[in-house]
Amino acid sequence: MADETPTSRKSVKTYIPAYQKEAWQDHADDLDMSQSEFVRTMVQAGRRHFSDEDLSEQPASESQSASSASEQIELTEQIRQLLEAHQVLTWEELVEEVIGDLERDLEESLDELQEANVVKYSGRDGGYRLVDT
Repeated sequence: MADETPTSRKSVKTYIPAYQKEAWQDHADDLDMSQSEFVRTMVQAGRRHFSDEDLSEQPASESQSASSASEQIELTEQIRQLLEAHQVLTWEELVEEVIGDLERDLEESLDELQEANVVKYSGRDGGYRLVDT
């Protein structure tokens, strides 16, 4: 079709149980998203866990916005769970909770990369660097 571009929109339909649709709608409402936007973002977030190559098939701007949107959804959900667990948190407490998770994730990722001999810490260079291949 001559009028299609990589960013043109197409409809996708699926059938799910009523309870699942209600749960998705509630979650989308909590995130101030339309149901279509919610489903699209969740699918893209799920695909990220399978292979980053899947996302490279999309135009870069669409891939970046899907990643940004899914990261925002993850953060929003994390904040909601923290507030459900603690009822009230100050700004500083929220920052500490969120950054604490980021620091732990960064450390775990660096450990994995070092174990795979992809990254090493260099005191001479003052930080982490890729291992020479």
